[in-house]
Amino acid sequence: MKASKFNIFFPHEDKIVGFNSYTSEYIVLEPMLYEMYDACFKQNSFDDLGEVHPAFYSFLCEKEFLVDETLDEIQRVKEYSYKIDNDETRYELHINPTMNCNFKCWYCYETHIKDSKMDQQTIDHTLKYVNNVFEQKKQLQQFSIGWFGGEPLLYYKKVVLPILEAVSALASERGITFFSSMTTNGLLINDETIETAKKYGLNFFQITLDGNREKHNKVRFISEGRGSYDQITANIVSLARAGLTVVVRINCSADTLNGINDIAADFSHVEEEARRFMTFDFHAVWQENEDLFDQLYETRVYFRQQGFAVESGSLNSVLNSCYGDHRNHATINYNGEVFKCTARDFTTQNSEGLLADNGTINWNEKLEKRLNSKFKNKPCLECAILPICGGGCTQQAVEHEGVDYCVNDFDETKKRKIVINKFLETLAAY
Repeated sequence: MKASKFNIFFPHEDKIVGFNSYTSEYIVLEPMLYEMYDACFKQNSFDDLGEVHPAFYSFLCEKEFLVDETLDEIQRVKEYSYKIDNDETRYELHINPTMNCNFKCWYCYETHIKDSKMDQQTIDHTLKYVNNVFEQKKQLQQFSIGWFGGEPLLYYKKVVLPILEAVSALASERGITFFSSMTTNGLLINDETIETAKKYGLNFFQITLDGNREKHNKVRFISEGRGSYDQITANIVSLARAGLTVVVRINCSADTLNGINDIAADFSHVEEEARRFMTFDFHAVWQENEDLFDQLYETRVYFRQQGFAVESGSLNSVLNSCYGDHRNHATINYNGEVFKCTARDFTTQNSEGLLADNGTINWNEKLEKRLNSKFKNKPCLECAILPICGGGCTQQAVEHEGVDYCVNDFDETKKRKIVINKFLETLAAY
């Protein structure tokens, strides 16, 4: 047996914690046991360990900290990733009804296009495409639509609702599980939205807050002197009370983290039953240069202590790879242009296909280049956290073609901190 190349060890209190990034298993060792492991590792031989401490040896084998000498661990990660990214049982479609928005947030990377709206012809072509997917993909079991943009609720009745109604009926006829999600600022949610969402399978919402009431209202305001915080938080509670899942994504910066705990107080009145449908998710805005790891961790702990569900903030880009990495995914823009990545501008230059009149997508050469871009970066193949990072996503791989790169800045301390924080998050959840 040999030590897995994905083992990472670090001290915690008076113990040594081991983490294997392929299995995502943690083990907590007495220092004496770790010293035995480390001695064998340095000698590149674990044969003696099996004789000296057979129980410990068996434990390390069971948790895959020790693996067979012949195992190609990199190939196993590649095969695992390929299986997930080419899953024929699921299809995820994203639709941008518009690229317009009723807010103009300072950190938004998208170009807002006034008066942009998916017309009836593109709606019809989209429905033809969905029908073709249902007919051609014989192994399909789940189909989902994610609404994005722009602000999708600007055209809820004219675009979202007709497509939801038609697709939910098609899926029901074919025995395919259908569900839908929406990334929205949440301002325009009302009773009718909630009623029709429940009826047609729109059961997941991601809604963003930009810090506490004071900070949020400086960024997202309806008019001068009139903020949006109270209306949006009220709508979040209404969704949760209706049994619709809401992820409250809180955009964090060094500025907005000051006073962030006020948000927990503003939701303290929410009943336990409704809280079951709410999760808080804290993310640093992409323009933030300051390291917020510790502050975000402390904030997550605080919200858990207040009785709220909280996303861990830990990554697993292989197991939970981005939908843009999946073959069975497309993002249809309001104008019929098709994309994979939703984290870049929806410009014609970035498009990877075009929706045709007959309900097919004419993909260009960028598609296969993207889908075959993973695991070609040498630093990734030598990294202990490859199975949970994967070099980021296919967008990162495409943008760094032919150049050595690291989404963690080649910073071993930062990588180690990811693993340690993941462990601390796991402890805090119990």
